[in-house]
Amino acid sequence: MMKIWQRAALALSIGGALVLAGCSSSANEGEKLEKIRLDYAFYSPTSLALKKFGWAEETFKKEGIKVEWVQSQGSNKALEFLNSDSVDFGSTAGAAALIAKDKGAPIESVYVYSQPEWTALVAADGSTIKDVKDLKGKKVAATFGTDPHIFLLRALADAGLSAKDVQIVNLQHADGANALLRGQVDAWAGLDPHMARTEVESGAQYIYRNPDFNTYGTLNVRSEFAKNHPKQVEQVIELYEKARKWTIEHPEEAAKLLSEEAGIKEDVAKKQLQRNNFEEPVPGSQHEKAISAAGQVLQKEEIVKKDTNIEDLVKKLINPKFAEKVINK
Repeated sequence: MMKIWQRAALALSIGGALVLAGCSSSANEGEKLEKIRLDYAFYSPTSLALKKFGWAEETFKKEGIKVEWVQSQGSNKALEFLNSDSVDFGSTAGAAALIAKDKGAPIESVYVYSQPEWTALVAADGSTIKDVKDLKGKKVAATFGTDPHIFLLRALADAGLSAKDVQIVNLQHADGANALLRGQVDAWAGLDPHMARTEVESGAQYIYRNPDFNTYGTLNVRSEFAKNHPKQVEQVIELYEKARKWTIEHPEEAAKLLSEEAGIKEDVAKKQLQRNNFEEPVPGSQHEKAISAAGQVLQKEEIVKKDTNIEDLVKKLINPKFAEKVINK
């Protein structure tokens, strides 16, 4: 059951670090920037390529700017890093960024690193649970504030249920997968690559899939950084474009890289990559539509404030101008 304390935990996981946001280590407008802090994540294959090949270090070394990498284990962690000014750029699901924006996070979504089908509802091999309606009264693992959690809420709503009809167990993605396989929960709102691994190695069953309920993977920047260092925002997007094109052109190498970095088998990595569309990197109307639809469900579940204008919030979150300038050069 989505109890009051659970909603409080969600707010803390996404927005609790806002108190630290004023302690910026970034240079102010016009001052020399000494370092750029980027995150990387197994759910963002392009970030792995960018980190592996040292393209960011090569680019920014010419300007005397150091590059620092931080790993994000989920959208909730990336948003914590952004809110606490621990990174300048963070990789999240679009709807997770919307929740954070509603909580006051000083972020903008400036690039789409992929359109993935990276989440679904999963049951263990041999489970009697076959569809969403079977989840009523059951334990379902999900990471609060991430696309799998939002996917679960939308799937429940689509089946005429709500969060009150299930017991949502807040676990980080890998822990959720393990809890499912150990029988500690009845189902899991999965995330790749963990989801692909449970499918390939343990015969996990998909009880609900809907690619349209997966919001886009977005690269977010702290608003202060975007205001003070627009040139560097464009440079980071140019680097992501290089990594995106490499990933498209070298699928075998990309799968091998993901396998090595995430510690998964190559066939698992290939399955994850096959569920990603890397073709539309500029945030646009289709992106706004997907996030707005998720926002309506989040508002109904009281995760987004009742008085929030979802459409206005989405427009404040999404900033396509940097990507448009880079890609339309």
